[in-house]
Amino acid sequence: MSERTVTFKGMPLALAGNEIKAGDKAPDFGAVANDMSPAGLKDFAGKVLILCSVPSLDTPTCDLETRRFNQEAASLGADIQILTVSMDLPFAQARWCGAAGVTAVKTLSDHRLASFGQNYGVLIRDWRLLARAVFVVGRDGVVAHAQIVPEIANEPDYAAALTAAKALV
Repeated sequence: MSERTVTFKGMPLALAGNEIKAGDKAPDFGAVANDMSPAGLKDFAGKVLILCSVPSLDTPTCDLETRRFNQEAASLGADIQILTVSMDLPFAQARWCGAAGVTAVKTLSDHRLASFGQNYGVLIRDWRLLARAVFVVGRDGVVAHAQIVPEIANEPDYAAALTAAKALV
């Protein structure tokens, strides 16, 4: 397992887990959906996936990012699914989605096992939160785009992720 760092307002934070790069096979994970059912990569087979990890939906940048991807989802079609994964509890995710009017992005909680964080290399070790990252996975299960945002207070490169996803449809 390799260890890398990101920053939060300049403060370095160690990431746990393996680094995932474009061309790698996307690892499965065990998360929890808003209805408390188990969810993982296999549950979205046949779709192009935009996998976003965020520290918490209840923070300004994560809120902005998830709302932005929700708006973008309207023009992507049914072949592309956007998932946002955080350590927020499923109940909090459901509440946030209802309050924000987010219906096109599915939120998944990694709170139980932290397997998304570990398997995608975005688990912030000392905080047990997820770093801000975006992975695009093709129907073949191969990662086409991977961005771990170096400063987690910043937004990801939306255009790069969306372009990569559209190229796979």
